[in-house]
Amino acid sequence: MRFVYESPQPYEDARIHAAAVYCSDGRIGEQIDDFLHKGLGLPRYDRVAVPGGPVCLSGRLMAFWEARGVEDQVRFLARVHGLGRVVLIAHQGCAYYAQRLGIPPDSILAAQQEDLIRASRLVEGLAGVKAEPYLARLAGTAVRFEPLAWPGAELSPSQG
Repeated sequence: MRFVYESPQPYEDARIHAAAVYCSDGRIGEQIDDFLHKGLGLPRYDRVAVPGGPVCLSGRLMAFWEARGVEDQVRFLARVHGLGRVVLIAHQGCAYYAQRLGIPPDSILAAQQEDLIRASRLVEGLAGVKAEPYLARLAGTAVRFEPLAWPGAELSPSQG
């Protein structure tokens, strides 16, 4: 059979029992991979990339249909891949908040923080895993990942 490309990256069969839910915005994909690989020490993880990322797990009515699919995916991954943790990442400049939800620019950060807390509670409730919420913010051309503390959660060593 003919193929177009063969990756030099070897296939690793072992699971690491972690997933990440983040926005599908291609402008931050490399930075998210870098953060998860180097910042959190996750060499591999299950990916759930959707427009708006964790907002679909926040209970917002405008994200209702997206929520059903993502909730099912997280439940499936938790059960079949034995997830122990789910990293939730929202990012500054997310068009989903401005365009789909119509949130004014000066209110988006507060909305994202609230949505990350709601999504974290939902993930822990539906999948029985540890949720770790982060906000990716721009600092010039750099992207910084800030942990979001939320009531009822303990900071992991990677967040402290």
